[in-house]
Amino acid sequence: MSWGQAKDSLTTTEIKDTVVHQSRISKIKSGITKRIQDKLNQPYDTTRNKSYWWRAMKHGKVNFKDSTMGYPKFVMFCYNVYNWGDKAFNSYDSVYVVPTGKNWKLTLKNQNWIDNFYGGNSQGRTNFTSGAASNIGIYLSFMAVSLGYSIDIDRIFGAKGTSKMMEFSFTCARFTAEFHKTTNTGRMNTRVKLNESEDWKRGEKLNSLKRKTIGVSATYFFNSRKYARAAAYCFSKYQRRSAGSPLAGFSIINYDFTIDPTQLTPEQAAEFEHIGTAHIRYTDYCLKGGYAYNWVLNPKFLLNFTGMAGGGVKHIHSTEYAPSSNTGAMNLNGSFALTYNHKRFFASLQSSVTTSLNFAHDHNFSYTIADLTTVFGIRF
Repeated sequence: MSWGQAKDSLTTTEIKDTVVHQSRISKIKSGITKRIQDKLNQPYDTTRNKSYWWRAMKHGKVNFKDSTMGYPKFVMFCYNVYNWGDKAFNSYDSVYVVPTGKNWKLTLKNQNWIDNFYGGNSQGRTNFTSGAASNIGIYLSFMAVSLGYSIDIDRIFGAKGTSKMMEFSFTCARFTAEFHKTTNTGRMNTRVKLNESEDWKRGEKLNSLKRKTIGVSATYFFNSRKYARAAAYCFSKYQRRSAGSPLAGFSIINYDFTIDPTQLTPEQAAEFEHIGTAHIRYTDYCLKGGYAYNWVLNPKFLLNFTGMAGGGVKHIHSTEYAPSSNTGAMNLNGSFALTYNHKRFFASLQSSVTTSLNFAHDHNFSYTIADLTTVFGIRF
């Protein structure tokens, strides 16, 4: 009986301490709010001259619709451009899409990806498949602009990193534009086929293939009033009703694959040079089309599917092993996202697969990146 009473007494004390702590925090917040409000309410010179707008802004009295504020022409130009852009490129049907009410986001992203390179000529083929590379990154976003950086998780624990990825994106209602740069030197499983009549033979696991990609892409949403990509991938909108949209866009991506001969035996180096994969560098210029759909499972869960295919020109750059040339190119991309929202917090599980192909009969190249990404973040 006394033991039970002691337990109840301890619980009551903890509750009292918590209440006191919360009360202190509340007082601090109230004090800061009051000081800010007192500063804004201080009297100031209200003479309507060229500097009035600046004095008024410091006291929270900004009003762009007031023609007597005396704003500089450049400030008014920027304001008018913003209003035009917001109306033209970021307008939604509120029955389908609504804003979150927050402009800033801080996001933690873990991305796990593998890549595959296939290439060769009439003399033979090679196929490289990597193990999983795991990156972790932090991203800060303001409205439509997001900037972040990720590093190989191995580096965090003191090991030598083998991969890194950098991304920059801009997303609004009508379109999204992206820049990315990846580097991977991780170990790859190899298979080699020295002639068409020979079966594939499994080679050693090699660290000798360095893969680098750098590219830009943009996608336009035709049903931008009802479909919001930002709801599934950027977490700056809420999709209230299910909707989809046809897509159109372009991509320009440079690929650079270099096999380091110092990490190979002379026989291996000779094989890769013979079949034309010792050093390959090319750029794809593609126009793409596709479809995306946001499926609202319930008020908190959103499922997105996106698919795009495109074609264009592949420019193969000259290397120490081959001259430059041009051929056809194809680009395929598929992605999905399952996104959860709860007040300011959000989480998402995402995956995408991107493949670059070419059409030449005497030499073939393809490169595929597949990833699985988890995202956690907060809006503020």
